[in-house]
Amino acid sequence: MTPLPYDDLGMSVMTETVDTSPGPLWTVPSTLSPSRVESFLSCPLAFRFASIQRLPDPPTPATTKGSLVHRSLELLFLLAPAERTPRALDHCVADAIEEYRVHPDFTELHLADDEAQRFFAECRELATNYMALEDPRRVRAIGLELMLAAPVSDGLTLRGIIDRLELDENGELVVTDYKTGRAPHPNYERKSLSGVQFYAFLCESVFGRIPAAVRLMYLRSGEVITATPSPQSTKYMTTRTNAVWKAVATACDRDDFRPKPSTLCNFCAYQRWCPEYGGDPALAATEAPVVLAAMHDAP
Repeated sequence: MTPLPYDDLGMSVMTETVDTSPGPLWTVPSTLSPSRVESFLSCPLAFRFASIQRLPDPPTPATTKGSLVHRSLELLFLLAPAERTPRALDHCVADAIEEYRVHPDFTELHLADDEAQRFFAECRELATNYMALEDPRRVRAIGLELMLAAPVSDGLTLRGIIDRLELDENGELVVTDYKTGRAPHPNYERKSLSGVQFYAFLCESVFGRIPAAVRLMYLRSGEVITATPSPQSTKYMTTRTNAVWKAVATACDRDDFRPKPSTLCNFCAYQRWCPEYGGDPALAATEAPVVLAAMHDAP
């Protein structure tokens, strides 16, 4: 408060200085998932579009294919162990395909009849490949497509979906994550395992136990990568995630979400609003819903 003399009345009037500087333009997200953390690290601008502005994110053949195959395997593990046969899996895939024929994640792909047939054939092949990796009749599944969330620090919650949680022969927790994309090159394998520590943290927070193993099953190539989490690796994950969250908060405060060109740009739904491609990010909020809705309604 600053006193100002008011001589005519022999008194002083107190006025308060008001801070008129604008606050942060963007709201810092209070939750993060493994995919969102990697999204920010891959391209902060794409992260802003999808996770902060929440612009429409249209499905792609790869993401829909992954969802359909995951659904097929979920249906398989809803059966009694003795019933999880190759023929049963064929029926599960057929049921999942029927579900997805009317699902927006498939209908919005606008595939021609021959393209749709190839798409479903690839889904069947990926699901069939699973049977060569393990005997599902011996899996003691205790959770399927589990959505877990746990606070990692003041103001930040981590969330994620575990494809399958099971017990091994010693009664220890094992997390299995299905992958329908390509297995990583050995030079990038460590990056692909970053989500492992998320699963370990979530299991420890929710169930009080770190998994004995986290397995990444690559259905396309038939490879299985197994990692053994530890308290040290889980602690590193929380430290890394907090650092990413602080970087997100700084970007929100400064309105500084920079594009990061890479091969991922070829698949980005927001490319037309990226300055690297001559676009204006400020127009995305108004244009993206219209443009992407038109794609949704396209014949």
